[in-house]
Amino acid sequence: MNDWPEGWSGGNRGNEYGRGSANAQPESARVMRQVRRGPQAPPYGAGVPPQPSYTGGQGYDEGQNGYGQGGYDNGYDGYNTGQVYGGGGPVGPEGPDDGRGPRRAPNWRRRIKWTAITVVTVLVATTIGTYFWADSKLNRDVDLSKVIDRPAGGDGTNYLIVGSDSREGLTAAEKKKLHTGSAEGKRTDSMMILHVGDSGDTLISLPRDSNVTIPSYVGSTSGKTYPNTGRQTKLNAAYAEDGPTLLVRTVEYNMGLHIDHYVEIGFNGFADIVDAVGGVTLTIDKGFKDSYSGANFKAGKQTLNGEEALAFVRTRHAFAASDLQRTKNQQKFLSALAHQVATPGTLLNPFKLYPTLGAGLDSLSVDKDMSLWDLASMFWAMKGVSGGDGTSMNMPISGSTGGNLLWDKAKVKTLVNELNNDQKVTVSGN
Repeated sequence: MNDWPEGWSGGNRGNEYGRGSANAQPESARVMRQVRRGPQAPPYGAGVPPQPSYTGGQGYDEGQNGYGQGGYDNGYDGYNTGQVYGGGGPVGPEGPDDGRGPRRAPNWRRRIKWTAITVVTVLVATTIGTYFWADSKLNRDVDLSKVIDRPAGGDGTNYLIVGSDSREGLTAAEKKKLHTGSAEGKRTDSMMILHVGDSGDTLISLPRDSNVTIPSYVGSTSGKTYPNTGRQTKLNAAYAEDGPTLLVRTVEYNMGLHIDHYVEIGFNGFADIVDAVGGVTLTIDKGFKDSYSGANFKAGKQTLNGEEALAFVRTRHAFAASDLQRTKNQQKFLSALAHQVATPGTLLNPFKLYPTLGAGLDSLSVDKDMSLWDLASMFWAMKGVSGGDGTSMNMPISGSTGGNLLWDKAKVKTLVNELNNDQKVTVSGN
């Protein structure tokens, strides 16, 4: 029995020289289907139909006339091209055809759309994250609900902004550097009322030496009621006696103006904000020195660091009208600080923005109802006022008694009436 495939059995070999034939004469020339000699040669030999590719079973198993027809014929492209066993489709000007067709052009509209969506998503996530981070850093430890007998609120929003001389948290070296001294307790070095309304914003400085009457009040910690005895003293003594709530109560009682929000910042926090923003540039009209605050300034434009800024806003012994000139310097510096913080170089630079926010929020004490939106509203209003878009003034003064400054009662009454009705302020201060 012959197990050779058809075409290989001895009885069917015929004149096949070189393929196991017993014939001593070479066979005549014939076309080899496995070889292409050039473009003239048909791919499978003259008159020979294309054969299927090798599929792992054809050839030997199916008896397709040996290697040529069943197995390797379609996988060997020839000696000239050098492509072996299925080298792919024809090569064109755009590269080989891999059967998948030409590449599709990029969909730029789709790419731009998804890039924009990604950018917006990142910005929204960053904004929300920043908001909650900043909100968590606010120290809401002033409870205005403890203030009694309050005047009715008017139109607009009134902020009482206080700079205290608290040394809390300062080391001995920092106290020496900042010229704060080592006095116990806290006093207010600066007090301002900022009115934010539709008819224009108004910033009013309250001299710390203002003569006021201490009204009846409820102790912030003791809960005990202290009656009004008609006692008169300097305004900053109210803060020293019972803190923010008594200060708010005293301002409201002596002015008749409802305070909506309270904001306080201490020595160290103030200096940290100035340093975080990279210093504040302003022009000093006339040079001055003060050994108490450490001030030593020449006239002209200059950039103040945190230590220098604190000396600038605290100095009063260098001036004849000590407290009034200090309040003017404080307003001038806050104007420069607000503009410095609001520049694109700070707001768009996270390496400046976050340290500035961190330094400011860490050092602020606000009332329990203060939100970040309220704080932002206060800041932008202060920036606008200091930039000339509103009114900036000192409290109207009519004289003094025992070293204390007396408010001009008639002007104060007009001023409060205009603020309560959110009217443009016509009163001028000292």
